[in-house]
Amino acid sequence: MTVLAADLGGRRIKLGVVRAGCVPAMEILPADSDRPLRERLRTVAEALRRLCASVGLAPKDCQGVGISYPSIVDTAQSRILDQFAKYGDASDFDLSGWARAEFGLPLAIDNDARMALIGEWRHGAGVGCDQLAMITLGTGIGTAAIMDGRVLRGRHNQAGILGGHLTVKAGGRPCVCGNLGCAEAEASTWALEHICGPEAHTLREGRQLDYAQIFRLASEGRSEAIKIRDSSLAIWAATAVNLIHAYDPERVILGGGIMGSGQIILPYIRDYVARHAHTPWGMVTVTPSQLGDQAALVACEWLVAERLEITK
Repeated sequence: MTVLAADLGGRRIKLGVVRAGCVPAMEILPADSDRPLRERLRTVAEALRRLCASVGLAPKDCQGVGISYPSIVDTAQSRILDQFAKYGDASDFDLSGWARAEFGLPLAIDNDARMALIGEWRHGAGVGCDQLAMITLGTGIGTAAIMDGRVLRGRHNQAGILGGHLTVKAGGRPCVCGNLGCAEAEASTWALEHICGPEAHTLREGRQLDYAQIFRLASEGRSEAIKIRDSSLAIWAATAVNLIHAYDPERVILGGGIMGSGQIILPYIRDYVARHAHTPWGMVTVTPSQLGDQAALVACEWLVAERLEITK
């Protein structure tokens, strides 16, 4: 099967042609997620056509379009249910109609963290295991779970994906979801300026503060950065334990852009899980993503196949 794949992130849009678990052509665009989705999809369609041409295909040679989206998605109706401050017109946009008009193809869509986990399950760090959880550390904190070989979605499509909105600090910072003290609000890239407070301007290099800067400054001994790094590590590790207690995985996969500092994050979370997760049956394996930026793209092939099977 060959599919067109789009991973719409908060900062980047990753696009690809996917065939048999591989991505023979890929392109990355700026997300510009403060703009309407309708506008960005024009650019997405143009890029997908370029990618098809680069591998000698026409869109009609593909079986469908798969989309990974950073919010709650109605997979059955192919509708975005919540924007979380991204792509303001997304909930009102007819994505299935767009895919038919642009490419003459059916569309399948799911949450981005769930898609990353599906990709790792089928072709990456989750191969051979049907009890999985994943945490993606990036603009926000995404989570997902697979139980007994079934992707966890729930009746309202939000099962497993709101681990970043578990409360880690009662009465903590306001979150975009409306809760207080969410893991995202206390330790994610979008919240860093608020987390750093008045010290943000002394830590920021360039237009936007990110965790690459925090980890580098911490390694140089900057006390403000060390404090934020250590607090964030503790929150991410607690989130991993929360997922283990909620979904009973045998393996937890860590992905996302912040895992560029994985040489520090991975051993910290492994140690924390070993000491604090209640798993009398044995030890949970904590492992990094193998597919990186391609995980959600690769998952689009599986998702389109699932969608076509459901609609037979």
